[in-house]
Amino acid sequence: MELPQTILENKKAILISVTDSRVHAEEIREHLDELAFLGETAGLKSVHTFTQRLDHPDTRTFVGKGKLEEIKEYVFKHDIGFLLFDDDLSASQLKNLEKALNPADRELKVRIYDRSLLILDIFVMRAQTAQAKVQVKLAMNQYLLPRLTRMWTHLERQRGGTGTRGGAGEKEIETDRRIIKREIADLKEELEKIDRQRMTQRKGRDQMVRVALVGYTNVGKSTLMNLLSKADVKAENKLFATVDATVRKVVINQIPFLLSDTVGFIRKLPHHLIESFKSTLDEVREADVLLHVVDVSHPFLEKHIEVVQNTLAEIGAGEIEVILVLNKTDKLALTESELAEREKYYRQFKCYDMAFVSAHTGFNIPLLRNKVYQRVREKFMKIYPNYVLPDYTSYLDQ
Repeated sequence: MELPQTILENKKAILISVTDSRVHAEEIREHLDELAFLGETAGLKSVHTFTQRLDHPDTRTFVGKGKLEEIKEYVFKHDIGFLLFDDDLSASQLKNLEKALNPADRELKVRIYDRSLLILDIFVMRAQTAQAKVQVKLAMNQYLLPRLTRMWTHLERQRGGTGTRGGAGEKEIETDRRIIKREIADLKEELEKIDRQRMTQRKGRDQMVRVALVGYTNVGKSTLMNLLSKADVKAENKLFATVDATVRKVVINQIPFLLSDTVGFIRKLPHHLIESFKSTLDEVREADVLLHVVDVSHPFLEKHIEVVQNTLAEIGAGEIEVILVLNKTDKLALTESELAEREKYYRQFKCYDMAFVSAHTGFNIPLLRNKVYQRVREKFMKIYPNYVLPDYTSYLDQ
C-alpha cells in the first residue's frame, strides 16, 4: 500500500509557533524559516505566520482562544489549505482544531500538520530503497496509532479501503487501531528481515575503514560526498535530499576506505523516525571517523552542532572520532586570522580537529582530504600492520 504524497490542489499554508517568553525573537524567526523550508520541501507555499507567547500551550487547541479566532478568520478569508505547527499536537488538540477550522458547511477543508507529520510526509516522498520505505511506513504508523480519535485521510488512503468493519457495535476507531497494530507488527518483521540481509552484506566490509558524513540537514553533505568520492550523489537545496544511506569506495594515496552519506538531522526529529531508521544509521554507528558537516554561515550553527551531537549520542555514536567540517566558508569571506579565532571558539564543542571549507568553490578541499587520509591511514595500519605504504607525499599539493 502506498503512503500519501503531498500532492494537493490548494498548497497555501500558514505557520504557527507557540513559545514561552524565554525564547528570543530571532530564534523564533529561525524556527519559522526552517518550518517554511520544510513546507516548501513538501510542496507547500507559506503565506503567513502566527506566533504566540504562552507559558504552556493550550491543552485544548495548542493556541489560545483569541489566537485561534485570528487564525480561523485568516484561513477563511484567504482560502488556506494547510496549517503547519512547529511542535507536535496531541490527539485531542488535533480533534479540537479540526472541529473549529472545518465546519460542516465549508467546502475547502483545512489540513493540519504538526512538525512530526510534516517531516514524516517528506520522508515518504524521499524514500527510494525498499528498506527506507519500510522504515518510513513503520514510523508513520507509530505516529498515527495514538492519534486515532478521528479518521485520518492519511490512514484512509494507506488502508486503501480494503479493510472490513468488525462485528455489530464495534467502534470504527477500534477497527482502525487493530489494523494499524497489525501493520506495525508486519513492518517490524519485514525490517528485521532486511536488517539481517544487510548485516550479511556488511560482513564483507568489516576489514575496511569506514568514514561517515553527518550533519544538520541541508548543510552540503552530499556535495562534499561528490567532491571526496568523485561520485554522482543527489545534492539539492531541499531538506532531507538524502534519506537512504549512500556508500562509496574511495581511495586516497592507495589506501581504500568506505565513505557514506546519511540522512541529515534536524531539531525535534520525530522519535519514531529515529527508532525506525536505526538500521540505516548503522552506517554512522559503525564508522571509524565521522565528518560532522556544519553550515558555518548559519546564524544558529551552534544550535545545529548541539542537535547533531545530541542525536549522535542518542543513537550510540557519541564517542566516535570527529572531524568538524565548517562548510560554506565562502559566504563569510573571513581572513586567516578570523578563521583562527573561530577555530578556537568551536573547540568548546569538543571538536579538536576541523577544516574550514567551501564545497561550492573547492576552498580547502585538499586540506580536508589530507585530514581524512591521516585518520584513515592510522585506522588502516591497525587492521593491516604489515601493509607497505607507498611513499607519502602531502595531499595538500594534489
